Amino acid sequence: MGDATMNPDLRGSELDVGALLDGAMAVEVSHETDDPALGALGLAVAANLPVILWGDPGTGKSSIVRDLAEGLGLVCEVVIASIREPSDFAGLPVIQPDGGVRLAPPEWAKRLAALGGGLVFFDELSSAPPAVQAALLRVVLERTVGDLDLPREVRIVAAANPARTAADGWDLAPPLANRFVHLQWKPRAVSIARGLGGLWSTPAAPQVDRMAITEGVVHARAAVRSFLNARPALGVMMPPASDKRGQAWPSPRTWEMAIRSLAVTRASSASGEATALLLAGCIGESAALELLAFMENLDLPDPEALLADPQAVRIPERGDRAFAILSGVVAAVLAEPTLQRWRAAWIVLSKAVERGVPDVAARAALDLAAMRDPSWPAPPEVMAFAEVIGHAGFDSAGDADSLS
Repeated sequence: MGDATMNPDLRGSELDVGALLDGAMAVEVSHETDDPALGALGLAVAANLPVILWGDPGTGKSSIVRDLAEGLGLVCEVVIASIREPSDFAGLPVIQPDGGVRLAPPEWAKRLAALGGGLVFFDELSSAPPAVQAALLRVVLERTVGDLDLPREVRIVAAANPARTAADGWDLAPPLANRFVHLQWKPRAVSIARGLGGLWSTPAAPQVDRMAITEGVVHARAAVRSFLNARPALGVMMPPASDKRGQAWPSPRTWEMAIRSLAVTRASSASGEATALLLAGCIGESAALELLAFMENLDLPDPEALLADPQAVRIPERGDRAFAILSGVVAAVLAEPTLQRWRAAWIVLSKAVERGVPDVAARAALDLAAMRDPSWPAPPEVMAFAEVIGHAGFDSAGDADSLS
């Protein structure tokens, strides 16, 4: 033993074993996977939604996020939230020569701002104490770090272990949890076996048809609005159990995230399972399943086809489907407001009155009236809603003024 210690050549060869192992293990080939959880992660990042990946320790969450950033060509800034102070996110107060105070941003934020984009990865988020979580609120929602506004192109991704398995774990505070899309990560046995054989899975960059984004937003808005009209209790539903409040639940903010999610999945080749996971990550599993079932039964027509030939429109008597169709027409006009499209939409709404669903048509009429350009003359179909608005429970005097 003494001779080996004294022999520099022998000692070097022993220490080289670790380096040799590193080199041998590095000969691994990553491959893209059709795992729906990874597909949902890629779609969330493409849609520029703040997303958090939940999973037990040692399941490769950090590697997945770094691989995704590399695949998208994004610089990845890794910030270990559990060892940071609130000032690392809220900014460090610095007294200025004029006596004012500036909240100086940390270096990681400056680098991303200088690049004009990238991906910031908040790791070990469930080990961050409440004060740090509070400091992250503006960062996640507004991309504001101290007095620095990050570029909109900066993607926000986090990873966390469940509180029961995290080091000094905390549940996420409801205000912070409600700012994220929550995805659960549990690698499949076949993926683990392939990975240890040298074929680790990496999330594929989603293929999104950019020309279909606007259509996707129109469809998603109509579906979500119609669903919440039928299930108003789900507009805001914070879970009663405290441990569930740190996950996904319905609120106006997360419903907007759901619309973005639906739009990007519709404009891509996303699988149904990935779409369901993404929606569940926004509004919770129960609300997501209800929404998907509702959408499946609607079978909505293309609102552009209705605007192109409004006289031929046939409105169904079923209230929820009629409301979804009219909401889609209004959303389509909002996406491209012209006098011709606005007039066509009024004709569609008048068909709903003729069909016997005036209350449904009145709700859409109020939205259509609100987007009127002052130079546009009121179409004759507007007069059909003077009495209808009162029956629908609206303030007929105020609404009549907006329609005139």
